[in-house]
Amino acid sequence: MIDIFLKTLPFFALIATGWLAGKWRFFNAEATAWLTKFVFYFALSAMLFRFAGTLRLDQLFDPRFLLAYVTGSLAVWVLALIVARSRKLPLTDCAMEAHVAMTGNTGFLGVPMLVVLLGERAIGPVLMVLTVDMILFSTLFTLIVTGARQGRLSMAMVWPLIRGVAANPMIVSMVLGLAWSGAGIPMWGPLDDYLTLLGAAATPGALFAIGASLALHRAERPGPAIWLSLCKLILHPTAVGIAALAVFAVEPFAAGVMICAAALPVAGNVYILAQHFGIAVQRVSSAILISTAASILTVPLVIHWLMQGR
Repeated sequence: MIDIFLKTLPFFALIATGWLAGKWRFFNAEATAWLTKFVFYFALSAMLFRFAGTLRLDQLFDPRFLLAYVTGSLAVWVLALIVARSRKLPLTDCAMEAHVAMTGNTGFLGVPMLVVLLGERAIGPVLMVLTVDMILFSTLFTLIVTGARQGRLSMAMVWPLIRGVAANPMIVSMVLGLAWSGAGIPMWGPLDDYLTLLGAAATPGALFAIGASLALHRAERPGPAIWLSLCKLILHPTAVGIAALAVFAVEPFAAGVMICAAALPVAGNVYILAQHFGIAVQRVSSAILISTAASILTVPLVIHWLMQGR
């Protein structure tokens, strides 16, 4: 267990370095935003394209894996929604809390950390989790919020959702990488070196950006945020683990990667959604801060469990 903790410690130390830089004003909000853009549009996209370019489509889209992750995540989503409704919150706030409860920081933390710690076999499962979170659950949240505010659902909502997905560089880079792989085109040496060099900036850049952005958040309304952090760090990996291992019989290693990905803290892009729609901004901010701090202990425990079962 100590070995796993020490292996994950440098990743969280990079987050802490970014947090200190933000707290001490070496990195202000504008600098953090530009670093995040660099990672999002360039470094992480290069890493994802290179990963996807080495995969076959059947390595990414496993129906049992997909069903297990969606089932487990949806169970936590529904539970968080019910608890929020029991507190007499508006439907938009309920949808936001449900989204927070099961959306992990797979892009900026999971892809760099889990692939490094668990090896290249983890690439396919991690990318599947990332794809489901970004396409299925983000779309579900947006539809509920838009429908609640407009009083109805309409076809006019579909086009902006499609444009949003098509403009997401992580989705685009994965699709292009899979198309490259599917066409059977070998990765040209200089291109592979270029993608490796640019993608190498994703891990330190993403982790530093997470920390710097956390320095802008404050932990207010801790009660709901602690509940949402519990959902994300404990209930979500438990639910997908039951679905993967007991219900859908997912291959053990892939199931373990799914559980590790589900154990990640609340994603930073949920805060962007909260700001964009003006919903529960402080609650979301606190959940990101608390879950990220607590994950320093919980994530190594989950990874240790996976490594013991290999």
